[in-house]
Amino acid sequence: MLHQYLPILVFAALGILVGGAFATLNLLLGPKRLKDPTTSAGIRQSDPYECGLPSEISKTFRFGVSFYLIAMLFILFDIEVVFLYPVGAILNSADSVFVLAEVILFVALLFVALVYVWRKGALDWR
Repeated sequence: MLHQYLPILVFAALGILVGGAFATLNLLLGPKRLKDPTTSAGIRQSDPYECGLPSEISKTFRFGVSFYLIAMLFILFDIEVVFLYPVGAILNSADSVFVLAEVILFVALLFVALVYVWRKGALDWR
């Protein structure tokens, strides 16, 4: 009966162990005291990290074109990689080398597209 729940217990124990290890490392290696809160460095240190965006966004804040371009490229490559999952599920049952050749060709085309986008400078953040 207990062995049915063993994977859940192991997963929970690993989560607690890794979380505790990172919290302990933060206590040991992290900054000990805040800088002067009246200086700009002290103000930045007390702000939470917000992915590079200002913590308080005004109504007139506009995202740059590069933000949308990278978002679209991420979605495009993410969706293409999702197509590999069903092929991976049937790869063991398929007795044909043709499936493996298709997967290799698909990944090669993805790599060529990534290199093209990279060389065009679409991944450069400005």
